[in-house]
Amino acid sequence: MKATLRKLGRSSWVQRAAGITAAEFLRLVWWTNRFTLDPPNVYKHIEPDMPVIIAFWHGQHFMMPFLKLKQYSAKVLISRHRDGEINAIAAERLNVGTVRGSGDHGTQFHRKGGVGAFKMMLRTLEEKINMALTADVPKVARKAGLGIIMLARESGRPILPVAIATSRFKRLNNWDRSVIHLPFGRGVIAAGEIIWVPSDADSETMQKLRLQLEERLNEVTRRAYELVGLPDEGAHA
Repeated sequence: MKATLRKLGRSSWVQRAAGITAAEFLRLVWWTNRFTLDPPNVYKHIEPDMPVIIAFWHGQHFMMPFLKLKQYSAKVLISRHRDGEINAIAAERLNVGTVRGSGDHGTQFHRKGGVGAFKMMLRTLEEKINMALTADVPKVARKAGLGIIMLARESGRPILPVAIATSRFKRLNNWDRSVIHLPFGRGVIAAGEIIWVPSDADSETMQKLRLQLEERLNEVTRRAYELVGLPDEGAHA
């Protein structure tokens, strides 16, 4: 039975149905929550620095397609895992392009299509398209990896830390304590101060900026939850 279910889960029509369903549920969440921006002028503030690398923690990725306004192009990095296929279908239905592969394995970019994904992200930024990806080390929640810092160094584009919180949600008991946002509440999209990585950054500088990104993502996530009147319980993952 388990083998049959796994095989069914790999079926393209099942994945497509799941992706479309997920996208439409997320659209419902977006339409039925009263979302505010913090700061209110965040788009106007960062527009001169676009394209930017949008960074967020892995458990908060579901609502990220709604960061994109019609006038701005954006793509998101999604894994090649079969669950990633569903996420990719959902993102593309919500008008966000996708790059498939691994976002952070440090020097081990050969894993899971990391080299190809890194090159595609560089190309995306060169084409003036914003690039969104999670900052976490794989399977280690809320520990920023060097991959996103390397992308900023090689592309010359700044990193924008972002968090989304809603007053109504279900938190999953998985490694990243993923949040399933629910309809009929209020929400906040919060952005932190951008981070620039010098093109000649050495290993010590890269580590300092990695820690700075980690701190700013944690701060902006706490702020987002405070603005909807809740504690950031994901910090205790």
